[in-house]
Amino acid sequence: VQLQASGGGMVHTGGSLRLSCSASGFNLDNYGIGWFRRVPGKEREWVSCISSDGSTFYTDSVKGRFTASRDHAENTVYLQMNSLKTEDTAVYHCALYMGAYYSGSYFYSRCLASADFGSWGQGTLVTVSS
Repeated sequence: VQLQASGGGMVHTGGSLRLSCSASGFNLDNYGIGWFRRVPGKEREWVSCISSDGSTFYTDSVKGRFTASRDHAENTVYLQMNSLKTEDTAVYHCALYMGAYYSGSYFYSRCLASADFGSWGQGTLVTVSS
């Protein structure tokens, strides 16, 4: 399975975008999803995770501004991004969590480590200009 992130674009600082993550022909319901971003020349950065039961986790720099959610009927996971900053400019990817789920804290630790994620697809570019 390959996940597809979409919804990127160009906005000014303070603007909003909503990213979507979908997988054709694959049910995302029972899987955690991670959002990551990469700036050219820099390492990939973990942004957010949402577990299969809807628990959400965020890196400090986006807390209070980004919100992950999932729509089971649409088989889609979203990342609502508000109050965007120029430093949010990056290619955003979503990925499928393929590891074990013992608890929310364990899942969070795997998100922090960007571990046990796969099914990476093409990302979507978010550009925030001042």
